[in-house]
Amino acid sequence: MSHEKKLEHHNKAAEHHEHAARHHREAVKAYGAGQHEKAAHHAHSAHAHHLHAEHHGDEAGKLHVEQHA
Repeated sequence: MSHEKKLEHHNKAAEHHEHAARHHREAVKAYGAGQHEKAAHHAHSAHAHHLHAEHHGDEAGKLHVEQHA
C-alpha cells in the first residue's frame, strides 16, 4: 500500500506544479493586458497550488523515509 501511496503523492505534486505554472502564465498575460485584479487572482491561485504540491512532496518523502528507515 505504501508504494501506491507514494506514487499518488508524487503524481499529485506534479499535477499541482502544472496547475501553478498555468496560473503563472495567465497572471503574466493578465498583467500585460493591464488586468491587475485578474493577475492577482491567478498569482494567488498559483501560490495555493505550490502549497499543495509541497504538501504532497512532503508526504511522499515521509513515506520513503518510513519504508527505508
